[in-house]
Amino acid sequence: MTAITDAEFEEAAALAPEVVRRYLSGKGWNAERDLSGAELWEWRPPHEPGPPYELLVPVTRRRDYAGRVADILEALAVVEARRPGDILREMRLPPVDWQFLRLVPPGPSGTAPLLDLVSALSGLKDLHTAAASSAHQPQAVQPGQKPQVVKDHVAAVRLDQTRVGSYVIAAHTPLPEGPYSGYDRTGQRSLFDEAAPAGRSPLHPQPSEPFARRISRMLYAGVACAHAAAEATLADDSVPHAEHMSGAGLSANLCEALVRIAGEERRDFSLSFAWSSEMPMEQPSPPVGISHRHVGALDAVAKDLRERLGREEGAVLNGVVTKLHRDVNPREATIYGSFLQDDTLRQRRVRVELRAEDVDRAAEAWRRGLEVTVAGDLEPRGTGVRMRGVTRFVVRPE
Repeated sequence: MTAITDAEFEEAAALAPEVVRRYLSGKGWNAERDLSGAELWEWRPPHEPGPPYELLVPVTRRRDYAGRVADILEALAVVEARRPGDILREMRLPPVDWQFLRLVPPGPSGTAPLLDLVSALSGLKDLHTAAASSAHQPQAVQPGQKPQVVKDHVAAVRLDQTRVGSYVIAAHTPLPEGPYSGYDRTGQRSLFDEAAPAGRSPLHPQPSEPFARRISRMLYAGVACAHAAAEATLADDSVPHAEHMSGAGLSANLCEALVRIAGEERRDFSLSFAWSSEMPMEQPSPPVGISHRHVGALDAVAKDLRERLGREEGAVLNGVVTKLHRDVNPREATIYGSFLQDDTLRQRRVRVELRAEDVDRAAEAWRRGLEVTVAGDLEPRGTGVRMRGVTRFVVRPE
C-alpha cells in the first residue's frame, strides 16, 4: 500500500467533510450510525461474504481532522487498489457521472494493443455523440450534422486514469453545480424514460434534471436497449424492428459506435456506470456486457435501421465527378467527396441522381476535373448512400 504523502496530507486537511461523505456515498458506502463527532460508514463488496469494510468519518473539523481523512484515504486505497493521491484528486472533482469501458484485450493485464485503444476511444466518442443527439432529439437514424449542444457535450467529456481490471477506460461527464446541488430524489426519472413531460422540450425535460444527466441516462438506456436488440437478433436469427426504442436512446449511430469499440477483432467489452451522489439514481444500472456475437448482431441492427429509416434531407456534398452513368434513366454521376454536415469530412463515393439540367454541368465538371457542390436527400444504397431529389448542382470555377 502507498502511504499518503506530506503534500497530500495538506490537501486532505482542506477537504470539507461533506466532500468526503459525497465520495463515499457515490461509491456505495452507507452511514450506519452516528458517533461522537463522527459517523461509521460501511461497504459490503458485492458477491463477497464476510464482514463489511468500515470507516470512521469525521463530520466536523477538529484538531485531528486531517489525520482522520488521511486514514480514510489510505483505507480506500486498499479497497479500490488505487493510490491515495488518485482518490484524493477524484474527491475534489465537481459532480460528475462516470462511465467505465472495460476492454478484454490479449496480453498482460493493464495493457492493451494500440489499435484496440484507437478504435475503443473513437467508439466511445461516437457513443457520447449518439447519446447527446438522442437527448436533444430522439431519432432511430441521426443526421450527420450535429447541433452545437451535442458538440459542447462531447467536448466536455473527460478521460480519467485507467482502473484495475484488465484495461478499464474511465470517463466522466460534468454535471452543473448550483441549482441542482439539492437534487430531489422523489423527482428523478426512470433510466428508460422515453419522452419529456408534456409541454417540455427534450432540452428541458424537468427542472430537477439537467441536460447532462439526461445524456447520461440516454447513454445507459441506449446501450441496454442495444444489448436487448442484439439478444433478440441472436435468438430469432432475424433482425427485429428496433425503432420503437429510439426514445430511450437506441439509434443506428449508437449501435455503430458499439461495433467500433469492439474493433476489427470484435473483442468482448463491457460498460458500467456510476451516478453522481449529488443527483442519485436509485434505479439499478448493472453493467452491460457486449460479446463478439453481440457485435455482429448490432451491426445488422444498425444496417436495418439505416436501410428502412435512413433518409436524410438537405445534405450538401462537395467533391469531384469521377464517373458518369449513361446507361440509367435518369442519368447518374459518381462524386468522390465529403458531406458538409459530417464533422470528420470523411471522403466517400456517392451515386447522385441528376436532374435533366444537371447532366451537362456534371459532364463539364468531369472533363475539366472541377469541384462541384450538390445538395439533395440521402438514402441508403448497399453499404453506402445515394443522393436523390437534387435541389442544387453548382460547378466551382477553377
